[in-house]
Amino acid sequence: MAEESERPPVAAPTSIQEAVGGPLGMAETSLPAVAFVVAYTASGSDTNTAATVAVALALVLSIARLVRRQSPMYALSGLVGVAFAAFVATRSGRAEDFFLPGLLANAAYASAFLISLAARWPLVGVIVAKLDGEDNAWRSDPLRMRAFVRATWLWAGLFSLRLLVQLPLYAAGAVVALGVAKTAMGLPLFAIGLWLTWLLVRRHRISAPVQA
Repeated sequence: MAEESERPPVAAPTSIQEAVGGPLGMAETSLPAVAFVVAYTASGSDTNTAATVAVALALVLSIARLVRRQSPMYALSGLVGVAFAAFVATRSGRAEDFFLPGLLANAAYASAFLISLAARWPLVGVIVAKLDGEDNAWRSDPLRMRAFVRATWLWAGLFSLRLLVQLPLYAAGAVVALGVAKTAMGLPLFAIGLWLTWLLVRRHRISAPVQA
């Protein structure tokens, strides 16, 4: 994920669109960063103007969620993420710092997945077991354990790939290229990760126990 709109993977989304929050979720994930880069370029590299435009767009998208009577938590989470990124950029005066919180979030997620692998508690398995309402019996099933280890490596690789591509751009202050990379490696890569995770774990997924 987090990157302002990014979340830990789920095992079996009804659809990719639903998993990323529907049309509004997709807009919240992609458009503020795009707006920031466009405004930054159009304003002659004015970080304050770009940050204002990004926050204004995030506010409009949050209001749209509230008008549609969707969860205020989702409406506010995206806004808070963009506002924090804008705050960091305007305080430092460096436009590339708008993307710094997302980079740190990717580093945290990659570390969490790698640590879970080292501890032999693959994070995807923990998440799937929680969603299915089961205990830790999956850890004694070699087939399920193998599937969850592979899926966890997948997500560790996804977040690490983002860092591998975007960190050099951040270090170089390449704001436009960084915005393009963030957008291209945001929702598309996240959706692919969700789908591949589902392919990896679906054969070993069990139903939640029926309550008497």
